[in-house]
Amino acid sequence: MLPARVSARNAHRLAARSFATVVDTAGLKIATADASQPTSSVTVLVKAGSRFETKPGVANALKNFAFKSTAKRSAIGTVRESELYGGVLSASLTREHLSLTAEFLRGDEQFFVDVLSSFVNSAKFTRHEFEEYVTPLIEADSAAVDADPATRAVEIAHALAFRSGLGASLFAPSHSSLTAEDIKTYAKSAFTKGNIAVLGSGIDQSVLSQLVEKSFASTPATAASPASASTYFGGENRIDAHNGPQTVFIGFGATGAPTPELAALAAHLSPGPSVKWSQSISPLAAAVPIGVSVQSVYLPYSDATLVGVLVQGASAADIKVAATAAVAELKKAAAGLSQEDVQRAVAKAKFAAASAAESRDGLASSLGAQVLTGKSATLNVKLTAFDDVSAAAFSKAVSALVKGKPTYVAIGDVNALPYADEVGL
Repeated sequence: MLPARVSARNAHRLAARSFATVVDTAGLKIATADASQPTSSVTVLVKAGSRFETKPGVANALKNFAFKSTAKRSAIGTVRESELYGGVLSASLTREHLSLTAEFLRGDEQFFVDVLSSFVNSAKFTRHEFEEYVTPLIEADSAAVDADPATRAVEIAHALAFRSGLGASLFAPSHSSLTAEDIKTYAKSAFTKGNIAVLGSGIDQSVLSQLVEKSFASTPATAASPASASTYFGGENRIDAHNGPQTVFIGFGATGAPTPELAALAAHLSPGPSVKWSQSISPLAAAVPIGVSVQSVYLPYSDATLVGVLVQGASAADIKVAATAAVAELKKAAAGLSQEDVQRAVAKAKFAAASAAESRDGLASSLGAQVLTGKSATLNVKLTAFDDVSAAAFSKAVSALVKGKPTYVAIGDVNALPYADEVGL
């Protein structure tokens, strides 16, 4: 009886972290997850990430233009009214999606859905707002990535790995020639019903459907934006920098839908301990010099995956030791791991996938893309895929991955940091 109760309780928890059946309302995909919490959120997920941009940096600019003046209210009016309701508005950008989110007290959904829809349908994109408010935000984003070697390395890695499409940066160039008209044109092509899904948390699906049907009635009913299929290339780049730790990114890419085997590989490469303040039993952890950090990187997209490690430290010599150990562990995984090691990696990957959906942001990022395609957006489906990962399947997937050209980025003292062939690539 006890196991049955535990199973039922776990199923309920999974359901609480999964979206309801995707509903098509007035040409828009809508899905909700309602655990009867006192606060709610609505996210308008748009296929307007950097892979779709028509000019470098325009996707980042559109994100920073969010919640400025519309036909219904000014930017300051949006701020004041939202504060009166106690709500929070935010915008975020990935390589595939732009997310416009409103978080608020349960029962205030009518106002906030109207705020979201008014930006989608009637944003003014005025020149003075672009010059006075948006441009400083764009420049701040670019300055922040230039000052952060880790983010900069991942950005460069994408450009090497995929070139165009997924290779497009999340940030605008330092000397951008963007105009308000460029952003307006991009928004017009992106803000169509075929490109939009509406995700609700803490809100009844029928209530959200009624609000969306009314508020998004004037949204153009155009098909989804086409995207050219991703191709993986790989390559090496070295950037001389002196404003942070010595940094090396080592990765490999694969095209096609993300697989649980590659998620398990990232979990296997992670040297982080399972118990706080303890030493991990990972073979890679034992080989990493003190003072060097190694983070596994797993970046899945709709038609490609980038997986690898990010190594950072003060000493270029220690970086070389850690990077060499990481490459050796990659090759060992490709040759084949024991069933116990694979089971451990799968369990870690499965936990990471489940814990990522604990928050509202995580739930939207984990399952939102499935809603856009009209597929069933349940966490249980995602987690059960890990049950089919065997040692043979894992070895086959990793072996195919490392046969490709590596993606290698070094940022820091390029005279001392190792080249790709010096770490075993």
